[in-house]
Amino acid sequence: MPKVSSELSAIDVKRLAHPGGKRNVLFSVGGVPGLHLQLTPKDGRSWVLRAKIGELRRDIGLGGFPAVTLAQAREKAREARAKIATGIDPVEERKDAKAALAAAQRRGLTFADAADKYLAAKLDAFKNAKHRQQWENTLATYAKPELGDMLVQDIAVQDVLRVLQPIWTDKTETASRLRGRIEAVLSWATVAGHRTGDNPARWAGNLKELLPAPSKVAKEGNQPALMIDDAPRWFKALRGREGFGARALEFLALTATRSQEIRGAVWDEIDLDKALWIISGPRMKMDREHRVPLSGEAVALLQALPRMKDNPLVFPAARGGQLSDMTLSAAMKRMHEAEVAAGGAGYVDRTSKRPAVPHGLRSTFRDWVAERTNYPGDMAEVALAHRISNAVEASYRRGDMIEKRRKMMGDWAGYLANIRKNGEVVKLA
Repeated sequence: MPKVSSELSAIDVKRLAHPGGKRNVLFSVGGVPGLHLQLTPKDGRSWVLRAKIGELRRDIGLGGFPAVTLAQAREKAREARAKIATGIDPVEERKDAKAALAAAQRRGLTFADAADKYLAAKLDAFKNAKHRQQWENTLATYAKPELGDMLVQDIAVQDVLRVLQPIWTDKTETASRLRGRIEAVLSWATVAGHRTGDNPARWAGNLKELLPAPSKVAKEGNQPALMIDDAPRWFKALRGREGFGARALEFLALTATRSQEIRGAVWDEIDLDKALWIISGPRMKMDREHRVPLSGEAVALLQALPRMKDNPLVFPAARGGQLSDMTLSAAMKRMHEAEVAAGGAGYVDRTSKRPAVPHGLRSTFRDWVAERTNYPGDMAEVALAHRISNAVEASYRRGDMIEKRRKMMGDWAGYLANIRKNGEVVKLA
């Protein structure tokens, strides 16, 4: 057993000096057997515990002085000796901890990076660029806001649920595809050595027990729509809210366009003087250019928006990128909840009684055209950028009824804004 030295005080330790020469020198400081302060010729100072572990003699470093005080060095020495007494080698334990940390850091890969690496590795498997873009868009819109910064080894079932649940009922087809894509990315990460264990995005025997089967919930096309009579009241409440999310939702309602078209809108697409928004084919679901006549209310909304320096987006997110689809959905959900909390019935679909969602506003517009106006249904279909019958398409191939649609969209904006004449909502001719 090491000789027990007299205990030095903190002042004594501070006064210790190297006696000269080229070698390091050890001074026993007492208090714990084997505890020394090591001094280098250039006055470097560190704590060393000399101990016998099994058949080996170890010099165990306990940190530098004065960062580690005398009292702290003694406490560390006692802890090390307690481990030695139970058969643990502190030196080997420290090596194992460093190795485990290094291995974890090598495995450390965020979901966003894993998705990018997966897509790069699978590039040849995609039939065309549009298919790859669909993968990228769904992951960027729904998965990355929630999972992007998480390490793949830390992602659990509850994290995947947090992504899927908000859209599982309203966008079942999209949610089902998204689940499969998250599963594929995490499967790649497992094989590549970045995570271990079961895949939290797996359906059978996993998410199947927590989510209703896609076949049992509403189909993609049946989005809960705002009732026509509720639209003006809803629109007034929306205008009372602040933020780019609320303004994007307002612009979506006025133009009857899709969320992805709104969120990706850039200022170069919009001509305020001509009150016209031209969306290029690659940004449209039908992959063809779509011209949107802007009502006075839509133009006024755009003119009032602040423009972010070096950011072309009309409705940028707080960090500068695109708003997520869930931002618009959450804004509409909060409006419904606020209405219910105030004692109202909320904003629900007429048949399903489910809370209305942003995409359902297109159905509200279509119902308004059919039930409250004499505008042709085909004109509404053009406004919605739907693929219509061959005969009609051939009839209007050379034009898109832009000026006729301009009046229709102006009347729609007037209805939403509750513009009245002689005490009544204007009845369109």
